[in-house]
Amino acid sequence: MTKLSVNINKIATLRNSRGGNVPNLLKVAKDIEGFGGEGITIHPRPDERHIKYQDARDLATTVTTEFNVEGNPIQSFIDLVLETKPTQVTLVPDAVDAITSNAGWNTIEHQSFLQEVIQEFQSNHIRTSIFIDTDLKLIEAAAKTGTNRIELYTEEFASQFEKGNKQAVKPYTDAAVLAHELGLGINAGHDLSLDNIQFFKQNIPNLAEVSIGHALIAESLYLGLENVVNMYLHKLK
Repeated sequence: MTKLSVNINKIATLRNSRGGNVPNLLKVAKDIEGFGGEGITIHPRPDERHIKYQDARDLATTVTTEFNVEGNPIQSFIDLVLETKPTQVTLVPDAVDAITSNAGWNTIEHQSFLQEVIQEFQSNHIRTSIFIDTDLKLIEAAAKTGTNRIELYTEEFASQFEKGNKQAVKPYTDAAVLAHELGLGINAGHDLSLDNIQFFKQNIPNLAEVSIGHALIAESLYLGLENVVNMYLHKLK
């Protein structure tokens, strides 16, 4: 069964919009785990516009399932990860002013940098994953960095699926097959939703984990958080 890790950035965004501590991020994380969620994902950014660095520290002692911290490995992020020691760190090449992640790593151009960062995290017993597009040459180069996993960047699939183009999943299937052959674990995330998650899961062999935030929280406004978490779990079986 593919694990569901829930990204709670949007909960932090809502909290920050009014100041104070409503909704309580730690309670939401605990509730998601209680509802059956198998992991909690956060993506702190340098401006702390949603997840704050202190949130990462607090969640590190609260999350009892898998804890996944995403971000661009600038020094402050590296220091935070080494301090909090999550289950997994997902390396994402997003610009400081990016609204959301919008590209995967060029693992050829940045191979030596990624190798160095990954070795540091792994020496601290932190599983590593690289956010990446479906280009097979980049998948091959990702394997050479020593990373444990890749996370397929699924925005293009989601956009095309919404238009009725189910063939858009094929590059992701091919990338997953190659990644598995190279000994890499396979995660996925970005714009996955209740509408497309089951089809994606059925077409991606050896899919270990999906990280879903924006759609899941938006769907929960209508259907309720506990209900939506369990709807995802059902579709991922």
